[in-house]
Amino acid sequence: MDVYGELGWRGLIYDETEGVRDVLAREPVTVYAGFDPTAASLHVGHLLPILTLARFQRAGHAPIALVGGGTGLIGDPSFKIAERALLSVEQVDAHVEGIRGQLARFLDFESATAPARLVNNAEWLTELRAIDFMRDVGKHFTVNAMVAKESVKRRMESEEGISYTEFSYPLLQSYDFLVLHDRFNCTLQIGGSDQWGNITAGMDLIRRVRGHRVHGLVLPLLMTAAGTKFGKTEAGSVWLDARLTRPYDFYQFWINTDDRDAVKYLKFFTDLPQPRIAELEAAAAREPEQRPAQRELAREVTRLVHGEAGVREAEAATQALFGADVAGMSVADLLRVFPNVPSATTPYTADGWPAVDLLATAGVTRSKSEATRLIRSGGIYVNGRRITDEKERLRPETAVDGQLFVIRKGKRDSYLVRIVRS
Repeated sequence: MDVYGELGWRGLIYDETEGVRDVLAREPVTVYAGFDPTAASLHVGHLLPILTLARFQRAGHAPIALVGGGTGLIGDPSFKIAERALLSVEQVDAHVEGIRGQLARFLDFESATAPARLVNNAEWLTELRAIDFMRDVGKHFTVNAMVAKESVKRRMESEEGISYTEFSYPLLQSYDFLVLHDRFNCTLQIGGSDQWGNITAGMDLIRRVRGHRVHGLVLPLLMTAAGTKFGKTEAGSVWLDARLTRPYDFYQFWINTDDRDAVKYLKFFTDLPQPRIAELEAAAAREPEQRPAQRELAREVTRLVHGEAGVREAEAATQALFGADVAGMSVADLLRVFPNVPSATTPYTADGWPAVDLLATAGVTRSKSEATRLIRSGGIYVNGRRITDEKERLRPETAVDGQLFVIRKGKRDSYLVRIVRS
């Protein structure tokens, strides 16, 4: 299947300029997507353009991943309600280096036919002279057109407004497209649908300055079926860097996908073929409680980002928390698997602790009455075993290695309680 056809059945084409499909069918093209280094790591929202670049490459097209070491110093105002805090040059440079390694997991920079390129726009943007830029680039943009952009209008109508710094961002991104067109014959830019205005501005600049026709294609801007921003959890962003989001937490993010989103995400974020996704969709309809689509989604995306070792770690942790084999693990294993799970301590006593008291004092529940209610409703598990009697005592000999209780409240919340011996 050609790349346009694949993007189409996966639901990844939100909008495009006229003629994109014909150009892709006719000849290999050079295509680019930009990634501004506003943080030390990319997050799951960036997977959509990254994987799209990889799909273009597999189809024989040459991808460019542009890391915005220059534009990252300015900040993109697109659909941001407030201006970003400006980062220092040192911060941006450090972020760029981290992002380089993450992009290399997905793109083949050694391909003999269509090698990927990684470029940093700081190379040319930081060398620009203000007067030259205003004469050679700025004169091709009207303020009327720039303030008509929806993202700019929203900011201008806000109390904070928009600074000249961020107002100039579309000109810089347009200049990126021009440079890549001149250097590498890049003729297609992709991005999220919020980038449509920036992409078409770059196309207009190339047409005016070089007289050439280039193209743009934008991907859907993701929101969950529940109406929340994709990639955000109560703990914050879901990062691709394992030091910021552990493989277990990354895996759990995908496992917890809403049933209404699971098949769509299989199309967006995995390379599974159409027949396999159809099988999973049918299985999810038959046995939704088994969550077959979410399980396959979690495995596939975790494998893409963290490799097989990441999948093994995540599934071992999941089995430990939600299975019945916690007692078979050592304390060291449990602490390694769950370094960020909320934890508390309790002084050793040979007689043990009433379950209700321990849950409340360890912070698992807000009160003894809540603990009683959850136990009666079957919502508390200790070391993989459901507690059903609110009068039960938890004894040291039933703890893992006599030292640790793994407590699960409901479907997702887990806690570790360590026994402290004086």
